[in-house]
Amino acid sequence: MAITSANQLELLQTAEAVAREKMIDPTLVVEAMEESLARAAKSRYGSEMDIRVKIDRKTGRATFTRVRTVVEDEELENYQAEMTVEQAKQYLENPAVGDQFVEEVPPVEMGRIAAQSAKQVILQKVREAERDRQYEEFKDRAGTIINGVVKREEYGNVIVDIGRGEGILRRNEKIGREAYRPNDRIRCFIKDVRRETRGPQIFLSRTAPEFMAELFKMEVPEIYDGIIEIKAVARDPGSRAKIGVVSYDGSIDPVGACVGMRGSRVQAVVNELQGEKIDIIPWNEDMPTFLVNALQPAEVSKVVLDEDAERIEVVVPDEQLSLAIGRRGQNVRLASQLTGLDIDIMTEEEESKRRQAEFEERTKLFMDSLDLDEFFAQLLVAEGFTNLEEVAYVEIDELTVIDGVDDETAEELQARARDVLEAQAQAALDSARALGAEDSLIDFEGLTPQMVEALAKDGIKTLEDFATCADWELAGGWTTVDGQRVKDDGLLEPFDVGLEEAQTMVMTARVLLGWVDPTELEPETDDEDGDSEDETEEA
Repeated sequence: MAITSANQLELLQTAEAVAREKMIDPTLVVEAMEESLARAAKSRYGSEMDIRVKIDRKTGRATFTRVRTVVEDEELENYQAEMTVEQAKQYLENPAVGDQFVEEVPPVEMGRIAAQSAKQVILQKVREAERDRQYEEFKDRAGTIINGVVKREEYGNVIVDIGRGEGILRRNEKIGREAYRPNDRIRCFIKDVRRETRGPQIFLSRTAPEFMAELFKMEVPEIYDGIIEIKAVARDPGSRAKIGVVSYDGSIDPVGACVGMRGSRVQAVVNELQGEKIDIIPWNEDMPTFLVNALQPAEVSKVVLDEDAERIEVVVPDEQLSLAIGRRGQNVRLASQLTGLDIDIMTEEEESKRRQAEFEERTKLFMDSLDLDEFFAQLLVAEGFTNLEEVAYVEIDELTVIDGVDDETAEELQARARDVLEAQAQAALDSARALGAEDSLIDFEGLTPQMVEALAKDGIKTLEDFATCADWELAGGWTTVDGQRVKDDGLLEPFDVGLEEAQTMVMTARVLLGWVDPTELEPETDDEDGDSEDETEEA
């Protein structure tokens, strides 16, 4: 096959046809042809030569040229594609390093093998261009809903024709009881678009919470206009869902707007999700209040929020327990997903028993430690005292408000509490020293003898050991493992040391050891030329 005037225009016609079919730029196809012809020419003239081909975009004429680049003498490696400055003088006038000498060479006769190789190069380039086009088209559509047609099913995964590309709906992204046949129409959420070696992979979903949010946006104009916002969505795909909504217009009820006239709007979403029941809940910035709404239809008696642990305790009447938990724990699980909190549900009877157990435990503590009778110890607990430190170091006035406690009795109580605390501290200190704790750690400000003892039991015996600790190792925290929040116990957590306090102590230890420059810890202030204060006042 030779590139002659008879088939020169056919190159351009072929390029146009391929580009139109694949919906890509014709220039990319022509460039692929140029590369394939250049490869064929190299196989004819020699692979070390720098042969280039240029196809005229108007006439289709292919021009074959050989390029030789001028390089330094010591850098000359390829004699077919490079030459020294001295050698270039016979071709160029005043040559310099980097100049190129271009000469036209005769077109090549392409045999069967060369033609087949050229075809493969063109096909490969066209495929790469097509993949780039698909990726560029769909990468910005991630997070939106798209309509498609089912093409086939492979190992439980559904391949969907979405126009200029194909998407994959994995088995775990399908609503449980759904089944599809070829040519069925399907509506999906574009969850992710990735560029991979085999082309862009478009991952679809019908179980994603965002899919429900986008469906409501399509059905409820107020959401599309931003008057109503979907704050949270939790789904048990195909069974039940909860959605939290808030209105930024006091005259519009967010729940009513999402439900629609006679339930028309929410019913359209339910039908698309194969009958999935949807609870629409008014959003509230106060998390306990929002949780009470989220647990509907169950009634809630009491809520206790632990923000540090991201846990919430809910107390419900005995007869409401099964309703609050829901079938197979569905109701409380969805409420937990919606609020982002771990929820502990207990009945009023269980909560009463727990409070009684705590009351008895604290009563016994005061009886044993302060040598009090049961009635007097119960009075202290009833007034809100929970430990010896509170008794030892509160103002006298807080003790004398208790019936039967005068100044003398209060002072005696505090003296007994302090004696017990000092004895406990001395015992802890002796234990820490026996375990090998050094003075550098014992004398560190902020650590009590009990804390030093706990650290020594864990092998932390010097200030250097302490300085290498992470704040969460001391204060504890929470880790998500397989979707479940798991508690990490901290060494100093029993002593109510929080994450911020632990971080401060560790950084102080590092400064004392000279590991950290204290100036690096100071907040940056921009007071150059005294402008910062003026700028603040102007703001």
